[in-house]
Amino acid sequence: MKLRIEHKLAILAVAMFGFGYLLVPFYNVFCQVAGINGKTGNIATEEAEKLTIDKNRTVTVEFDTNINGSLPWSFSAGQHELKVHPGEITDAMFVAENNTDQSIVGQAIPSVAPQLASLYFKKTECFCFTRQTLAPRERKEMMVRFVVNPDLPKDITTLTLSYTFFMVPGSNDDVAEQDTHDKNSTHEKSNI
Repeated sequence: MKLRIEHKLAILAVAMFGFGYLLVPFYNVFCQVAGINGKTGNIATEEAEKLTIDKNRTVTVEFDTNINGSLPWSFSAGQHELKVHPGEITDAMFVAENNTDQSIVGQAIPSVAPQLASLYFKKTECFCFTRQTLAPRERKEMMVRFVVNPDLPKDITTLTLSYTFFMVPGSNDDVAEQDTHDKNSTHEKSNI
């Protein structure tokens, strides 16, 4: 049984689509493990609590916030920078605000510079771990809890944690539908 050229091309097209589809998750895992592209890692709270705090050393963590052009939100850090001791668990606050009259779903993507520092910057909790839904005109405070590993090279004294918020494609239609349903339910209850 010989495969015809059309079948071979169809199999090749499906294989190429599958490869392209799986490439993004593989790339993200590779970048996180290798610290490439400034991707930050995660660490369990129990692991972070076991780190030895280096009280003789201070690292400046600067915060940078950005909004992708299509997301009508305001987004800012509660502080421009923090001075931390490596090994010390630290909280930083951020604020996002929806500037529209409709609910919108966003997702924050973090990165750390310099690139080498991303291997030593670990988050135990972060608003970037989940999608954020903001109701119309809602303002939300969000936290990130992080630790700078004491093994951070001594010549790195400042690092920058940057977040960019993006609108989540397609999910806003579901939120708008739910908002309409909620408004209709409230209106029906008030008419009873």
